[in-house]
Amino acid sequence: MIDFKEPYKYRSYTINNFRKIPQVEKHLSEEEMFAIEVVGNVLPFKANTYVVNELIEWDKVPDDPIYRLTFPQKEMLEEEHFNQVAHALKTGMAKPELSELVNEIRKSLNPHPAGQMEHNVPEIEGTKLTGVQHKYRETLLFFPNHGQTCHAYCTFCFRWPQFVGIDELKFAMRETDLLVKYLKEHKEVSDVLFTGGDPMIMNVKRLRAYIEPLLEEGLEHIQTIRIGSKALGYWPYRFLTDKDAEEVLALFEQIVKSGKHLAFMGHFNHPAELKTPAVQEAIKRVLATGAQIRTQSPMMRHINDKAEDWATMWRQQVQLGCIPYYTFLARDTGAQDYFAVPLVKAWEIFRKAYQSVSGVSRTVRGPSMSAAPGKVQVLGVSEINGEKVMSLRFLQGRNPNWVHRPFFAKYNEEAVWLDDLEPAFENEFFFEREFNAMTGDKSPDVIREAFFEESF
Repeated sequence: MIDFKEPYKYRSYTINNFRKIPQVEKHLSEEEMFAIEVVGNVLPFKANTYVVNELIEWDKVPDDPIYRLTFPQKEMLEEEHFNQVAHALKTGMAKPELSELVNEIRKSLNPHPAGQMEHNVPEIEGTKLTGVQHKYRETLLFFPNHGQTCHAYCTFCFRWPQFVGIDELKFAMRETDLLVKYLKEHKEVSDVLFTGGDPMIMNVKRLRAYIEPLLEEGLEHIQTIRIGSKALGYWPYRFLTDKDAEEVLALFEQIVKSGKHLAFMGHFNHPAELKTPAVQEAIKRVLATGAQIRTQSPMMRHINDKAEDWATMWRQQVQLGCIPYYTFLARDTGAQDYFAVPLVKAWEIFRKAYQSVSGVSRTVRGPSMSAAPGKVQVLGVSEINGEKVMSLRFLQGRNPNWVHRPFFAKYNEEAVWLDDLEPAFENEFFFEREFNAMTGDKSPDVIREAFFEESF
């Protein structure tokens, strides 16, 4: 039995000090370190001592999956963009001009895919709730201002605009008063998801200030509080030896005792993140509060695009008491070209992994694209009337009536996203006309009023 009384030494590494990591100096060439600097000036980079010392197998670098998951790689930028930034750094370009160059590149990387800014942000009393997204009827996302960073950044993260210091690209809200007011007016919402960034970066005082208002009278329709977090994978000591670890666990117990369901949405991208005694003990402690841990990850080239990785992850998660929940696909933003797995191949990997685990691991759903119309699951490849087609369905939709209605696309083994697909048998997908009308001249609130308040 390991004694977790002694705190683990925490140090954060960014683009400014990563060369001081002993393993970096030992295992990386000057060319590789410079590439990290180039890409790290465009896409966010952050690691910590736990990730560096416990998760990365440095003898396998640069092919180690956790290394690729946290350290920027040259191929994550287009060659033209990489060369522009490399030249700027080599010639000592002044900071204002460098920032202007970098920001132009960032804007070309589709910083907010799926209409997040345009179609998901609600209003109340004429005020935009800049830290809220309400895309699906029952679920509201909240971005607490103090939780918009992480213990370490994933190189694939579709929320990368939260971390690059451009305010107009960032979702965040400091106060909960308007959030509570909005929720009281929208009884259709049953789930509030705290997201970021990572809410578990906050100290317990700030975390409590955001959560406790949701436990008060008048919000009985809020049945589930979700916390989306990578802390178990990247900093399990948040629940073990951080100075307020016990208070955090007590807050989780308070949520459960209030009658709300607490779902901790744990992000695990590779089996390596489940191997340490620290994460295993942290999972036990979170589960002991009455919370459930649901696990999710995108499927990514260079990281986890092997069926055995997924099968191993699901088995380990179930063994530890977690519930496999979602397998996503890399969103169409940032370094998608580096990570994207074609839809057909992703389905084949998912199917093979799914076939090799028992029923208790088959709670997982996927592979799923969080596209502008909704979460679209790739069901597989079929042949109908002699034509090879791809079968799909919505797991979530802007219009709830779209959910679980099968539809078909022409077979395309190179497609990596919904926008790459063409409808089979018809001129348009069944939802297209309605979706285009929604996202045309209608405001997000008009859309919500039209679909979210329908009775069952």
